[in-house]
Amino acid sequence: MINFKITLLSLNMVFIGSCNSSDSDNYNVAENSDSNPDPIEVSDCSQEVGIHKIICLADAFMASLDDEQRSVVLKSYSVSEAKRWSNYPAGVYRNRVGLSFGEMTTEQIGYAKALLAETAGSRENEGWDELQQLMNADELLLMNGGSYGYGAASYHIALLGRPATTGTFEIQFGGHHMAFANTYTDGVLVSGTPSFRGVEPFSEFTYNGVVNQPLLQENDAFSTMLKALSTEELAIAEMDSAIRDIQAGPQRDNHFPSTAGLKCSVLTTHQKDLVIAAIETYVYDINDTAAEALIAIYANELNDTYIAYSGSTDLTNRNDYVRIDGPSVWIEYSCQSGINFPNETHPHSVWRDKSRDYGGNN
Repeated sequence: MINFKITLLSLNMVFIGSCNSSDSDNYNVAENSDSNPDPIEVSDCSQEVGIHKIICLADAFMASLDDEQRSVVLKSYSVSEAKRWSNYPAGVYRNRVGLSFGEMTTEQIGYAKALLAETAGSRENEGWDELQQLMNADELLLMNGGSYGYGAASYHIALLGRPATTGTFEIQFGGHHMAFANTYTDGVLVSGTPSFRGVEPFSEFTYNGVVNQPLLQENDAFSTMLKALSTEELAIAEMDSAIRDIQAGPQRDNHFPSTAGLKCSVLTTHQKDLVIAAIETYVYDINDTAAEALIAIYANELNDTYIAYSGSTDLTNRNDYVRIDGPSVWIEYSCQSGINFPNETHPHSVWRDKSRDYGGNN
């Protein structure tokens, strides 16, 4: 195994890796604090809770911006603006709504992250923790020769409608391998979709002394779900041909393929629990109260939900693919060829809700 080390002083990063991928490979990167700082502590909002804290943090973030920046971040709510998201890096997709971290000061980014951390889920390796790890991974790609708009500086935040207890607004955040979109109506979170997650490298890496592997839980949950099926059940769930990428990604709203695979009504209670466990790794990216309400809906619809896959049940090889397709829920997980790390695959994944994407306004 050939090891190499690259230091980029201008980005204050160090990468240590190997030319081959294995469970023992380790990638390390030191923090680029200018564009990827921690969330700031907003003491003025510390006594607020729920929607009132979100409004307080949004106001604090907006107050940190100048007039020109505010005009870019704050837009009137519309579905056409909400649809301006992608998993591609900024150098490829140039139509994202909002202001990039690269156009902000470190303090302003800290305020933006404080807002995002409050609106996302709080579970370990889900919600805000997962979003931060995905940005860390993109910092690694930037350092490792990425030239197409990689890195936290290329992530955008937008407020589509001013956060308030009445009316509709969306907090949208995204960049390479990420789309986060929380839509609120009259102060209640009504949708966390479309929601995209991807990562390269998939394998474990260290950022600023902290181990990252943001999509490990999703991968493990899906693999465990598939491996719990019998040989006969796997044969029914297996798709007729390989699926090479997600089917309902950006700019493919309401493009859900025909139902295929194994109907969950035939599963045992244990197998059904594993399907719900896989769903939870996506839904708990939003706050716990809203997540639990959605999971209850998806569980209610489980007997009319289908699971399907192609490739292997390990979900570690190129073109391995799995999906959950219900009356409401749609989740896909697809293994892609490595780009910056060509000796390992990297996942693309999307969670959609057929009734609730964009707050049900689609």
